Amino acid sequence: MHYDTIILGAGAAGMMCAIHAGGRTLVLDHAKAPGEKIRISGGGRCNFTNLYAEPRNFISQNPHFCKSALSRYNQWDFIDLVARHGISYHEKSRGQLFCDISAKEIITMLIKEMDMAGAELRLRTKVHSVSRDGLLFKVEIESHGKRMQLQANNLVLATGGKSIPKMGATGLAYDLARQFGLNTTETRPALVPLTFSEGQFKHLTGTSLPVCATANGVTFEEALLFTHRGLSGPAMLQISSFWREGIDVAINLLPNADPLATLKSHKVNQGRKQLSSVLAQLLPSKLAEFLTQEWKISGTLADQPDTSLRGLSDRMSNWILRPTATEGYRTAEVTLGGISTDGLSSQTMEAKSCPGLYVIGEAIDVTGWLGGYNFQWAWSSGWAAGQAISRKKI
Repeated sequence: MHYDTIILGAGAAGMMCAIHAGGRTLVLDHAKAPGEKIRISGGGRCNFTNLYAEPRNFISQNPHFCKSALSRYNQWDFIDLVARHGISYHEKSRGQLFCDISAKEIITMLIKEMDMAGAELRLRTKVHSVSRDGLLFKVEIESHGKRMQLQANNLVLATGGKSIPKMGATGLAYDLARQFGLNTTETRPALVPLTFSEGQFKHLTGTSLPVCATANGVTFEEALLFTHRGLSGPAMLQISSFWREGIDVAINLLPNADPLATLKSHKVNQGRKQLSSVLAQLLPSKLAEFLTQEWKISGTLADQPDTSLRGLSDRMSNWILRPTATEGYRTAEVTLGGISTDGLSSQTMEAKSCPGLYVIGEAIDVTGWLGGYNFQWAWSSGWAAGQAISRKKI
């Protein structure tokens, strides 16, 4: 059972690589269907790329590594592929592109492209071991109760990271990378809700508002959502990639207003109103009630000296919170960190010390922001590896 290329993982990056690798290519996956993360992404509509994707939207110990692949196969290339397949889509916000109908259309598109390229897909397959004998990679698998050994000139690691283990995510790519002499960086859950002491925000569950959130010197202006465990919503998911244990998160509750000027104006025009009532005009009612108790707010506006209003304004602009943890890989959209870029070619995704071994997608220490960037990295890195493998045959 000899193949030119065996790709471990039938996710976004693996299927993209198979489309472009050429030759006799086999894609293996343990799941019963390909592209399971694609299927559940974006609420079932798949945020497949971002109009503004560029290297600054990615986190890595080597911020330059992603530049080559992203520039040679960019968001416009993938958008063109989507358009050629007649998939309708829309921009939701901030350049985020979603399918109008279903994420399954993206999976169908990739399968069609793989079929046209002659790539073989084998599902419900467990990988028992991977080894190298001379120039050939040997992969021992179990499929439909039968064990067999396959061999290939090229092996592509596209099994992703540790996020969402209930879908079968493991650290397989990291283990295999280390087996073949590649280093890995620290991995953490990313794009994940932050948790706080039990019950801290339970009465605010479901409350949402636009904020500016800052942690570790990085700021995102997005929506915040209170949950029974803590804080979620795009703002917190973005911040989670930069947050570390013991670090505070600063939240500006009125990012598009001047709280002090607003409070002073209300004092002039509505001085008899309770300060808590004015707070309820500026913020969601449940949050206003919570902060009234938390900050011990009382009295009318007329009773407040400017110093008190300034103090309240500062708190609203810079509400300091310290999360206890994240919800972990269980709900994380991606894994931060991974296989070190030091051992890989940024042009081809091939291991420098192990010719024929390629690493693509989430398994690499390249992590995108929330908003379609991680899918774009999957398309770009998968394309780069596929093109490199294809050129070997020329």
